[in-house]
Amino acid sequence: MNAPAPVQGRWSKVEFYASYFLMAVLASVILTRLGFAEVWSVPRLDIVLGVIALALMVASVWIARRRRGLRLLIVGYAAATQLLPMTFRHPEILLPLIGALIPVAIAIWALVALSRKDLHERRTPGS
Repeated sequence: MNAPAPVQGRWSKVEFYASYFLMAVLASVILTRLGFAEVWSVPRLDIVLGVIALALMVASVWIARRRRGLRLLIVGYAAATQLLPMTFRHPEILLPLIGALIPVAIAIWALVALSRKDLHERRTPGS
């Protein structure tokens, strides 16, 4: 009589849109940093890595639209091209970056949990 209704939304869509939102934010950070290269002196290596990362971010809309692992790899590469050169040049920013890692780790854990919840719901159709 009161059978539970099937779930209308899918958790994988949450992960999908969250990863694209993350890529849009990261692309805007890279664009801003490249835009300030005209104002402040930015090493040539940072500019080259930033341009490559930005091109991958834009191309990932087509390249990685169905591959979560490839999307995460592109996001990881783009984040590394922004964080690693600054950390090597100015090691004092390492402590604030470690502090900022806590909410990032929580967000990643939540996205992984949501994506696994969708896989679990597919395996067990109903109770």
